[in-house]
Amino acid sequence: MFPGPALLFASLGFAVLSAAIAAVPPELTEALQHFRAEPPPGWSFSLTTVGEGKSMVERCDAAKAEFDRWSLMQKDGRPPTPDEAREYAESRSRRSRGGTAPNVIEQLDLATLETIAGTAERTTFRARLKPGDAGDNVAGFLRATIVLHKPSRTIESLELMSTGEFSPKFVVKIAEMTTRLTYRPPASDRPSLPDKVETRVRGRAFLFKSLDADLTVTFSDYVWAGKK
Repeated sequence: MFPGPALLFASLGFAVLSAAIAAVPPELTEALQHFRAEPPPGWSFSLTTVGEGKSMVERCDAAKAEFDRWSLMQKDGRPPTPDEAREYAESRSRRSRGGTAPNVIEQLDLATLETIAGTAERTTFRARLKPGDAGDNVAGFLRATIVLHKPSRTIESLELMSTGEFSPKFVVKIAEMTTRLTYRPPASDRPSLPDKVETRVRGRAFLFKSLDADLTVTFSDYVWAGKK
């Protein structure tokens, strides 16, 4: 079973930034304040996860009660068996009761923010990350690249990329780590919505065990189910 999207993306949740970002360009400040990694409340959508030779299609129905919203539509290209559907429902319920992961948006070290590219439509920024907690020994090896869509003042993409080989644990060496989130721009009938998350890891554990992994999560079939 793949890890749920909440585990994949909750670490990028709501951006609630303080007055300390006053020196950041106002259009980026606005975009960060309204940024959310997951679809906003009221939107139903499908989630397709592909990686490690497996695939899964889930559906979130925002019109249903919180613990009944998610259903498993396909597993490895076929309808799930009753046992698989039951296991999925139980796993989803446990995850829904879980805690919240650190907020990477709040980890942006905006004092290190720099502009690395710009056009009439987009500006690309880069920044370091601050540790999420006392035990975070990964943030220092990552850099965030943020693409701002200037006309809509929304985040078009957010990428976290390692700057070189590092060891988050004594027996683990990561040669490459990248997570890239992309978003659909807002329109007259919808806000900015997540489009895709792509994760790539290259590394080894205990000198011989490969940690290589590629995972793609695609959002689709959005339907507004909230109240007008």
